[in-house]
Amino acid sequence: MLKQLFVTVGLTFCLAVAAQNNVTGYVYVDNNGQFDKKETGLAGVAVSNGKDIVLTDKNGLYQLPVSNDNIIFVIKPSGYQFKMNQYNQSGFYYIHKPQGSPTSSKYKGVAPTPALPKNLNFALSQQNEPVDFSVLVFGDPQPYNEQELSYFAKSIVDDVRTGNHVKFGISLGDIVGDNLDLHLPYKEIMTKLKLPWYNVMGNHDMNYEATTDSLSDETFERNFGPNNYSWNYGNTHFIILDNILYPDPRDGKGYWGGLRPDQIEFLRNDLALVDKNKLVVISFHIPFSNEGGDAIRLEDRQAMFDLLKNFDNCLLMSAHTHFQKQIYYKTSDGWQGKSQALHEYNVGTTSGDWYSGELDAAGIPDGTMRDGTPRGYAFLNIQNNKYNLRYKVAGKDSAYQIRIYAPKIVARNSRGAAPFYANFFMGSEKDLVEYKFDNGKWAEMLRDSTFDYTYLDMVTRWDETTTLLQGRRPSAPVATGHLWSAPVNKKLAPGKHTIYVRVKDVYGNIHEEQQSYIIQ
Repeated sequence: MLKQLFVTVGLTFCLAVAAQNNVTGYVYVDNNGQFDKKETGLAGVAVSNGKDIVLTDKNGLYQLPVSNDNIIFVIKPSGYQFKMNQYNQSGFYYIHKPQGSPTSSKYKGVAPTPALPKNLNFALSQQNEPVDFSVLVFGDPQPYNEQELSYFAKSIVDDVRTGNHVKFGISLGDIVGDNLDLHLPYKEIMTKLKLPWYNVMGNHDMNYEATTDSLSDETFERNFGPNNYSWNYGNTHFIILDNILYPDPRDGKGYWGGLRPDQIEFLRNDLALVDKNKLVVISFHIPFSNEGGDAIRLEDRQAMFDLLKNFDNCLLMSAHTHFQKQIYYKTSDGWQGKSQALHEYNVGTTSGDWYSGELDAAGIPDGTMRDGTPRGYAFLNIQNNKYNLRYKVAGKDSAYQIRIYAPKIVARNSRGAAPFYANFFMGSEKDLVEYKFDNGKWAEMLRDSTFDYTYLDMVTRWDETTTLLQGRRPSAPVATGHLWSAPVNKKLAPGKHTIYVRVKDVYGNIHEEQQSYIIQ
């Protein structure tokens, strides 16, 4: 009898978890703070439960299936906006979790939610949305404690200067470093930017006690809402994806890059509603480039590629690596799209090399990344359905895009190589990098895959010093994909000479830098 009772209770619990019904409501244009007969329902607006997507009817009415763990959200149409909360987060979603999050997690998840209302309505207001605008992009703030959070606030947030052209921002995951209690002070700091803000979940934003991937985001949901969603702005469609499988489905340990079947289904349903002439921007945390050979489940990458192949204009954005890289997927990678290559921008991080390096006069660590990219953030600039990208080094003028490493003095006509290097922080195989000496002729530099020697010098200082340096030793350098080299001219007359470097980037922008050396 007791055994029978356990079976019955267990079955009842399973049925409760699996229970599914429908949610209905209206998406409408709000004029007075509540939905009434004077309000106008919006037809053709997409509403999702995180997998399925339906369109509102002519009256703005939608109906969706829901289970006991769904976030219902509206895919914002262009020309409209949701009300923002005190943290400049959009009110586009509703969490439906009647049983709440598991209580076994170290960090709080979502409290049990009340029964669904008869109509779950979403209010929008009209706004002017230009097709030409900019987006502020942060990679991995990743503070592990309050002190590192203050580094982020002082050196990154306080450094940002935006005009009316910047409409919102995106953080590409690892918002914090395992300490999920820092999510709230992070949100408070971000309000200084006075911009609507969207957040990707990173592998350091997860609930590590989770036994299934679908429960790894409980605290993230509490603090930021869904981690798979989309919206429209101007002529661009934005998508956020959580591409971290945790625990790793192969052995239950650690994490693996990839997408669950329900996420791929959401992506399929979402893209099916997007005009093929729009720019599609997909943001996630782990690069799909499979760095290290086993970082990503390749069949999931291929599924995404197949869903994007009929779009002319696409951009992928990631972070995670703590260096900066331009990745171009070609047919050899499985890309079969209309465009010659699919571009992924692996964005440099706001935490740099995890807040390592010597402290400056203000007590802020240098944080230069292992590929020699200084700590900073990026701007995604959109013109109709095209884009260009620009990196901003924290604490430097926006024109600072190249760093030259060269000998300070060389012997005239001496034998032996004396190369100099130019690190163009946003560089790729598609950029033209040239150099000249004094008033000489321009010549092309060669792309080099070695270390950035400026960064190597920063690291070796920690080994050569006989007195303790203030800060934390940087990580070992890695070969960079945005370094160019050329030989120093040692045949010129004795005296001071200038090396000039200029870059014509893939977007047609010209960047210049110079550095002097002496011939003796």
